Amino acid sequence: MDNSYKDNPSKHPLALRFRGFLPVVVDIETGGFNSRTDGILEIAATTLTMDDEGNLRVDETIDFHVEPFPGANLEPAALEFTGIDPHCSERCAQPEMIVFDELFKFVRGKVKQHNCTRAVLVGHNAHFDLGFLLAASERCNIKRNPFHPFSVFDTATLSGLAFGHTVLARACQLAGIDFNNAEAHSAAYDTEKTAKLFCLIVNRWRELGGWQPLDVFMDDEIG
Repeated sequence: MDNSYKDNPSKHPLALRFRGFLPVVVDIETGGFNSRTDGILEIAATTLTMDDEGNLRVDETIDFHVEPFPGANLEPAALEFTGIDPHCSERCAQPEMIVFDELFKFVRGKVKQHNCTRAVLVGHNAHFDLGFLLAASERCNIKRNPFHPFSVFDTATLSGLAFGHTVLARACQLAGIDFNNAEAHSAAYDTEKTAKLFCLIVNRWRELGGWQPLDVFMDDEIG
């Protein structure tokens, strides 16, 4: 690969890939579908980076067990689906305020490290996760939310395009990514699988002649 990036240390290559956004893969396990009334039980975030060859790679994962906020609704069907017991003491769950404060500090650090302007949420059916993230941020009165308030990258949509399937487990199988259904619906597990799927699709697009790092770098310098 051309070394032009190394001649411009003020910008990380990833900062040029998504118009200054840092993709952060997020999965949230909840007690229902309503972000305003239903509790968050788990959340995980996986950051991404770019190697010297211009390929998107998994960087680091952080995950939390979350105490449902006071008065949160917990649908029995949702708990049965995820297999999460919100009252289990071994979960070592933390209040939303602590979780989201730590999570957002972690993401802001990664945004700065990659010379990006803000984070953009990547998720499987991403608007679901974004809705819960924004609702929790509002409940906690957090002012410095690093995530874009409405833009997302949705791997369900991308998987439909790339593999003809929108279910995460099946899309991973079609992409050649191992997926254990017994471990699914854990935020950390689903986040890391979603991150690998997103990287694979983005990198495959480049291999097929799509976005090229050097082209974007040169356009950015010219502009």
